[in-house]
Amino acid sequence: MTETAVEIPGYVAGTWAIDPVHSEVSFVVRHMMVSKVRGRFDKFEGTIVTAADPLQSSVTATVDLSSVNTGEPNRDNHIRSADFFEVESHPTLTFRSTGVRHDGEDFLLDGDLTIRGTTKPVTLKLEVNGFGPDAYGGTRAGFSASGEINRNDFGVSYNGPIPGGGVAVSEKVTITLEIEGVLAKDE
Repeated sequence: MTETAVEIPGYVAGTWAIDPVHSEVSFVVRHMMVSKVRGRFDKFEGTIVTAADPLQSSVTATVDLSSVNTGEPNRDNHIRSADFFEVESHPTLTFRSTGVRHDGEDFLLDGDLTIRGTTKPVTLKLEVNGFGPDAYGGTRAGFSASGEINRNDFGVSYNGPIPGGGVAVSEKVTITLEIEGVLAKDE
């Protein structure tokens, strides 16, 4: 397989709106060095453009950081505070892709991630889950992506010490995306 000849079964080129009802933007972070806390964002939007050449495809997305949901309201309020996201000054996280490439049998999605006004390059492992008709006469596409970031790179550096050494919250954050897109009607 070459960089110019990518075959994806059932591939449909077009512009897709992310369907937030059938998608999930989630994260995992180690807590107290012994367990993992999982969370998600309940409000987000974005556009995926699948180009005729899949390696020319792109994605842009915006996440409402105030919609963080870890299942614990006090923790969520702390995450919204200046200790973490500082949502009053920085209400959104944005992602804008800069390229799609092969890595063996896998696809990698490169892009610029902005959190708290700091933009850094990130790479997500991308899976193309498929394309097909929906029950409403439209067309759907599914994608999964995952990767890791260091939250300190984005100025999210709060950490409380724990007795005996260590930190309350890991620097490493795993991001997982399960995205369903709806093809624009004029496609």
